[in-house]
Amino acid sequence: MSGGQGLHTPDPAGHKPDQSGGDRSVNVGGDNHGIVSTGDNANNVLVLPPARPAENSLAGKANLLADRVSGLLKREEEQQRLWDPAPLPVRCRPAPESLTGRRKSILDVSARAADTLPLDLTGPLEKIAAVYEATEPGRLMVLGRAGSGKTILVRRFARARLEARTPTGEAPVPVIFSLGSWNPTTTPLRDWLIDRLERDHPFLAGAGPDGSTWAAALVDADRVLAILDGFDEIADGLHEAALLDLRATTVPLLMTSRRAELEAAVGTTALFAGIELTDLTLDDSVNYLLHATNTPDSDSTSCDGTDTTTPTGWEYVLNTLRRHPDKPACANLAAVLTTPLMVTLAHTVHTSGRDPVKLLEIEEFSTRGELEDHLLDNFIPTAYDRFLSNRPAAKRRPWRAERARRWLGYLATHLKELDTHDIEWWRLGTAMSLSSRMLVSGVTTGLVSGTMLGLVYGLPSEARVASVNVLVNVLVNVLGIGLTFGLMHGFVSRLKVGGAFEPSRMRIQIRGGSKRVKESFLPRIRGGLAGGLVFGVVFGLGMAVYLGLLAYPWTVIASVFGNWLVAGPALGLAGGLVLALVAGLEAVIDPKSSVSPLDLLNTNRTTVLAQVLAVGLALGLGFGIVVTLLNGFALGVASGVAGGLVIGLGVGTLTAWGRWVVLVRVWLPLTGRLPWAVNAFLDDAYQRGVLRQVGAVYQFRHARLRDRLAEVYEQ
Repeated sequence: MSGGQGLHTPDPAGHKPDQSGGDRSVNVGGDNHGIVSTGDNANNVLVLPPARPAENSLAGKANLLADRVSGLLKREEEQQRLWDPAPLPVRCRPAPESLTGRRKSILDVSARAADTLPLDLTGPLEKIAAVYEATEPGRLMVLGRAGSGKTILVRRFARARLEARTPTGEAPVPVIFSLGSWNPTTTPLRDWLIDRLERDHPFLAGAGPDGSTWAAALVDADRVLAILDGFDEIADGLHEAALLDLRATTVPLLMTSRRAELEAAVGTTALFAGIELTDLTLDDSVNYLLHATNTPDSDSTSCDGTDTTTPTGWEYVLNTLRRHPDKPACANLAAVLTTPLMVTLAHTVHTSGRDPVKLLEIEEFSTRGELEDHLLDNFIPTAYDRFLSNRPAAKRRPWRAERARRWLGYLATHLKELDTHDIEWWRLGTAMSLSSRMLVSGVTTGLVSGTMLGLVYGLPSEARVASVNVLVNVLVNVLGIGLTFGLMHGFVSRLKVGGAFEPSRMRIQIRGGSKRVKESFLPRIRGGLAGGLVFGVVFGLGMAVYLGLLAYPWTVIASVFGNWLVAGPALGLAGGLVLALVAGLEAVIDPKSSVSPLDLLNTNRTTVLAQVLAVGLALGLGFGIVVTLLNGFALGVASGVAGGLVIGLGVGTLTAWGRWVVLVRVWLPLTGRLPWAVNAFLDDAYQRGVLRQVGAVYQFRHARLRDRLAEVYEQ
């Protein structure tokens, strides 16, 4: 800008012009003002920041995603107290050539990364960022054994990348994905990433400019830096297929894994550049525990070499470790305190009143594994003895540690049986066999709807026969409807008809939307017809058997079965049509609303109740009119009410929220495997740091904790 251009204002800072004759710019008092000097002329000019792109653009959606991810990471760090009372260092070395295929380490490629050992987690992590930038084409592995700090490292890396983004929205947004739920044999990595984005950030499920979703547009445009956490957590037998996809993809990524699992899968073909996290030194652990426990670092040794420290507390334990590293008890404890996980567990458990001197009892803890199990076993009682969150006392739940351990053990076993790390509310209870779920669903639906039907049909009867009619109707309908919807549960579970049992990413709104109707019309019609056919056949056969037992003529039995064979698909077609029209009231979840497991559950409850109400009213009214025309007003009213109740309830049980109610809110608490207040328990475990939140699901804070809880529960 020349001396005669720009917005001229007096120089408030009193700067003198640059006498060198060159141009320079000096920031004064903010991001939108500066002094531009040209020769002997100095001008204070208005410098406008770059315009933030519109929300309804690719860059705008990327910025929204970045804001959401940044907020989630900050809350998660506060919740898990990752830096309380101080961060631990993370040490690393180059990943082996057999995995990277590189003779020269990327630690040597970048001069900025030459001093990468150790990595300091207190700062913005320029070093690990430099390591990532040195890779081509932007892909990096972070290896390390269990508890070595891989997850903490990538979270800090994500925070650093987010803080370095500019408002233009061009830089890719780092998003952490838990790889444990990926099945590469059924879903390519790119499609799986898109699905996870739409689940955890539903505002990205809306239609983008090219007809695909915003999530797909962001991934295809390389606006997402996929941080793939836990390659080793992919189900057994799927690692080789996953590697084929990872080698082929061009998506910017950073992947973490345990070394042994990756080496077993890679074979003779290398992957890409990487680093490996190494064990903490004894000094790392001792310095952390001294600082964390406010213990003075003193040498309490007498002239004759005797330790004069009182034999209790961390000071005594740490002095003993330093002076007697060869003793079996000290060697075991020193080996345990080589990973950030175990060091933080030792601090947490033994700052709650327990004397850490117990960790040196070789008679009780003769091996390293026994010591680690002790720390893991005592973490839950510690978490439930004291409430670590800042939540007000009025909102805290007084769960007993023994019962909490049992419920958490069931959850851990459930995850191991499903071979996943995600506690998804819509899949809780599905570790049960399909036949067991069909039985529970059928019995629950049959009891509720059969009772309602019996009451509806029994009320118009004369007083002297009313009780008999009620009893007979209840029995018949409990058996018939229970069997019908139990089989339908199995049918849709196997075939995934209409996306059954998957949570909707939509919310109910008042204004209509013809586009949603067009998209949902054929799938919901097909689902309704398929469900109606199953309903007609099964319920018709049940009625035929019932009439046969009452010795009705075969012509009557055949007529009744034929009626239901026609009525079932007709009801299903009508139900599918109603659900397709209800789609006009659905909209993508508001981007400004938070998406937690409870938020997604509540949104689905509202959506399902609206759908059930619409289907029940429409089909009940239609069925009642038909029966009125054939059999009179009284029976028509009763049939309409009964039919609407049964169909509405049945449709509700074939949704994610409906199955949640049947299995998680009724069956699992009834059998003692989960508490009645499941939502409150999960949220409380999250507040205590036992669970962590990853988008719309919970996870145990570490796989080792999950596995230990499952092991104890199974025993």
